[in-house]
Amino acid sequence: MAHKENMQNINIKKASLNDIDQLQKISRQTFSETFSAGNTAEDMHKYLEEEFSVERLTAELNNTNSQFYFAELDNTVIGYLKLNTGPSQTEIKDDTALEIERIYVLKEYHGKKVGQLLYDKAMQIARQTNADYVWLGVWEENPRAINFYKKNGFVEFDKHIFKLGNDAQTDIMMRLQLKNK
Repeated sequence: MAHKENMQNINIKKASLNDIDQLQKISRQTFSETFSAGNTAEDMHKYLEEEFSVERLTAELNNTNSQFYFAELDNTVIGYLKLNTGPSQTEIKDDTALEIERIYVLKEYHGKKVGQLLYDKAMQIARQTNADYVWLGVWEENPRAINFYKKNGFVEFDKHIFKLGNDAQTDIMMRLQLKNK
């Protein structure tokens, strides 16, 4: 049976330490749905265990330069967003920038504009924080994501290497200028 939910009922809410279990669950599930096919089970397991450990997520939730938002449908978390500012950015430590580190949506909700809602939230925060530009890294073999950002006006400006387990992969860096310098 196809999902007939009204996507209008999606609520975007800020995640806090109380939400750690849900954050761990959505992080692991969406990451493995997105990348399992292209990676060994061993690399995948190692990455999920380390990157999304309770310790790591607790530290990230406590970090004032990072913010997490959930997309909820009927109190079920179906996607999430992670934003970084200042020194918490993964590459460019520019105080005038906002990094979208993660936008992930459960596979069964792809194509239902959930990612766009999370993206719109990110842009709202970018404007509130008066960011000059928004940037992100996206795996070169993830055309869905690359096209999504291109459609939203992002342009490619660099590449960097991302390690998943023992595998070195290339991320394309993209940015969207909000203000003219």
